[in-house]
Amino acid sequence: MDSVAAEKPICSAKGCRADAVWVLAWNNPKVHTPERRKTWLACEEHREHLSKFLGVRGFLKDVVPLADWHSDSPA
Repeated sequence: MDSVAAEKPICSAKGCRADAVWVLAWNNPKVHTPERRKTWLACEEHREHLSKFLGVRGFLKDVVPLADWHSDSPA
């Protein structure tokens, strides 16, 4: 197992080092094709804040529990 796969996923919120439990799938329609999905990871505490940040901009496409996110999902 490579070192990246061995690491625990952490929250994408600035300065947060908590374990991620959510995947926020998003795209910027001005930059990305409609099927493209970028991802942010979120802990329980930051899920709502990060979702609102992306949602206000019209970028948020889906919020999925990390355990249900497939590694072969487009990112």
